[in-house]
Amino acid sequence: MRIVEAGPAEAAVLSALYETAFAEAWAPDQLAQLLAGPGVFALIALDDAGEPAGYALGRVAADEAELLSIALLPGQRRRAGGRLLLDALIDRCAAAGAETLFLEVATNNAAALALYRGAGFREAGRRKGYYKAGPAVVDAIVMKRDLGGAG
Repeated sequence: MRIVEAGPAEAAVLSALYETAFAEAWAPDQLAQLLAGPGVFALIALDDAGEPAGYALGRVAADEAELLSIALLPGQRRRAGGRLLLDALIDRCAAAGAETLFLEVATNNAAALALYRGAGFREAGRRKGYYKAGPAVVDAIVMKRDLGGAG
């Protein structure tokens, strides 16, 4: 698997990947608009055949960065692609001058929590009722990681 930068021109690809992972996908025009904004970037993971297998969206503002979204196609999960994408995003944020990277993750997303903790993130707070999945409401854990030595 290899990671490549993506821009507004790849918004349809990003939207299709997003739709495989989340109940409410962002439309291509929404993603293109987001990617045209200051400090926003996208990375796409390509499988061995060169096909899109996942993505990560990030934003850098001054010395802080945020992981907006990250996902892999269901058939690509648990093969280290998530860590590869996350590491690439961390490197990209650090290279852009960010000192701290933040993210939010649902309290019931054990796989994501394990990924983030394994990458050095720690809990920084909670957002009550942040995620809604049908009738269910789930809190978000706000996590952060120091990027001082990442880039």
